[in-house]
Amino acid sequence: MYIEKIKLNNFRNYEQLELDLNQNINIIYGNNAQGKTNILESIFLCSFGKSFRTTKEKEMIKFNEESALIQIYYKKKDRDGNIKIEIGNKKQINLNGIKIKKLSELLGNLNIVIFTPDDINILKDGPAGRRRFLDIMIGQLRPNYVYNLNMYIKTIEQRNNYLRQIREENKTVDMLEIWDEKLAEYGEKIFNYRNEFIEKISKKINEIHKSITDEKEELEIEYISNCENKKEYLKLLNERRKLDILKGFTTKGIHRDDFVIYINGKEVSTYGSQGQNRTAVLSLKLSELKVIYDELGEFPILLLDDFMSELDEQRRKNFLNNIKDTQVILTGTDKIELSDVKYNIYKIKNGEIIN
Repeated sequence: MYIEKIKLNNFRNYEQLELDLNQNINIIYGNNAQGKTNILESIFLCSFGKSFRTTKEKEMIKFNEESALIQIYYKKKDRDGNIKIEIGNKKQINLNGIKIKKLSELLGNLNIVIFTPDDINILKDGPAGRRRFLDIMIGQLRPNYVYNLNMYIKTIEQRNNYLRQIREENKTVDMLEIWDEKLAEYGEKIFNYRNEFIEKISKKINEIHKSITDEKEELEIEYISNCENKKEYLKLLNERRKLDILKGFTTKGIHRDDFVIYINGKEVSTYGSQGQNRTAVLSLKLSELKVIYDELGEFPILLLDDFMSELDEQRRKNFLNNIKDTQVILTGTDKIELSDVKYNIYKIKNGEIIN
């Protein structure tokens, strides 16, 4: 799978851009705030229907303009495709010339793996970022996962609202059983999806990590959840009912899930160096890449935002050995020279290609 062409009109700082891409490696470089990450954002938008940088869609429209247009033309092993997204008063998404009615129809058409500067601290920061990693990976391979996740979120909002009504308005606790039943039903399905993909990652990640670190480190991943099945989750919700009412929110559940990575038996977020954390995250992303390949029979597109310059020469070489046959679009402030690989290089200045 690879992107042939990107067209942007009034998107972020781009008045107009037409970019033809190499199906191997594409390097986009320039000073900060010139529009490099905007290109990756446009690809992410066409993959998921939303930005990884903002929830306010009007922020993606060029200043003083009323609408923006993003078009991506791509090739898969069995077909060509194109995605067009118009952002204005409303957002309209067209897939192969046909307007889609539900966002789930978009998912899985343009498969990507993205690495942003925020991901560098994914193991050191709170579990929300790690759950987001799972949600992005699973969502583009199992659209029904997104449905169950959205229904879980909707149900927990309703349960939390009712918990506050019990506390503040003396509503009957018996009604909680309705929300508990639905929450446990969706929670079990979400757990099964997440557990499946953690197991898939687990089979890849240590081998990848050893290749990046020249066989010096062993890496393991562990999924942490107290919602492995509906029965156990219902029991947990019942045990914590008084506490949940007191606090006014659901204190335990699939929305608190996490995973931990160990290097040589030690938790990397606590005991690992900055370099080890960075390399562990890289191994995690490359595992995601290969899990998607196993699922689809072709590699997704790899987006790297301001990343390669952080690797020393040996780790950069080891990294490139792990992404053969993958289209890579990477950004950075410096011009990067690579050897023994095909690549295109573009310099961006003020929303324009200048070379």
